[in-house]
Amino acid sequence: MTLLFWLSALIIFYIYIGYPILLRYLPKKPLHFSHQSNLPKVTVLIPAFNESKVIEGTIKNKFSQDYPAELLEVIVISDESEDGTDEIVTQLAATEPRLKLIRQVPRQGKTAGLNLAMQHAQGEIIVFSDANSHYETQGLRELVNCFSDPQVGYVTGKMVYVNSDGSLIGDGCSAYMKYENYMRALETQVDSVVGVDGGIDAIRKELYQPMNSDQLPDFVLPLKVVTQGKRVIYCESALLNEESLSNSQSEFRMRVRVSLRAYWAMKDMKHLFNPFKYGLFSLQLTSHKLLRYLAFIPLILAFLSNGFLTYNGFYSFTFLIQIIFYVGAAFVSLNDGTNNRWLGLANYFCLINIASAMAFLKFIKGEKIVLWKPRVG
Repeated sequence: MTLLFWLSALIIFYIYIGYPILLRYLPKKPLHFSHQSNLPKVTVLIPAFNESKVIEGTIKNKFSQDYPAELLEVIVISDESEDGTDEIVTQLAATEPRLKLIRQVPRQGKTAGLNLAMQHAQGEIIVFSDANSHYETQGLRELVNCFSDPQVGYVTGKMVYVNSDGSLIGDGCSAYMKYENYMRALETQVDSVVGVDGGIDAIRKELYQPMNSDQLPDFVLPLKVVTQGKRVIYCESALLNEESLSNSQSEFRMRVRVSLRAYWAMKDMKHLFNPFKYGLFSLQLTSHKLLRYLAFIPLILAFLSNGFLTYNGFYSFTFLIQIIFYVGAAFVSLNDGTNNRWLGLANYFCLINIASAMAFLKFIKGEKIVLWKPRVG
């Protein structure tokens, strides 16, 4: 039991602390950005299903970007919306020729919608936006500037969550988002980012490869770019404001859905785990994604094995620490929130790992998710 406890603890340490430390000391691959005298044409794709409450504001946000008007087009892909989303877009398109509506019938999900829209996109750079994503004025230009380095094939920006009244909730909504953004910055310096924010990212059109309808675009598409020999990078100056989910239940459902699709994505792209062909990136993918999504296994083993070692004073202390941690997380859930930062972080840590465990069970059973309901997870 002692060996099992320490092995589990070591894996947990590596996943959350050791890997970021390793990234700091790995060799760096510099990027070389330059001034672009001739800016590329950009197409912004906005998948939407029943987004009548937010779609107009999002479209206007894209056309208010600091980017030449003649080089920008916006395509809304309505996945058989039923709430008036199509009518709003059609009305706006009547006075804005740069706006197009594509209606996908029957409903097939976001990924199929992106595949369909790519056939109509005229831009050299394709930008992916959620139906509720509002970019800072320079957001689009910051994304595009990153493509001045020919090594770069895919760029993801920085998501900042806001309340419905527009006030910021920390830096990226939580300590978790701060941690993720920190990791992306380190991975950009070393090679490529593993995982992106689907609300503010971009790809060279020539690198886009159609995906299966059940695949997660935010995960699979960047991996497809890596297989083509290009880098996926994080652009901290490209900012996205997006309203946070209203409660932990919505966040949990969203995390289960994303985790399940991530498991399938790793299975579909399993060739990237070959270190002899993909070198350092295979280590990144294993450390940041595979081990992270499976972290619930060593967490469970560490707790159970520790319980058998409480006859020793040291192990009694470590077991007590774990109990306090999990009780604190449960307290937050039972009381529907807390103002204590550390309790909130413990709760969120447990939430994402329980979601990963539940998604893994669904993955083992062969379940897949194609359709989605925005804003409720």
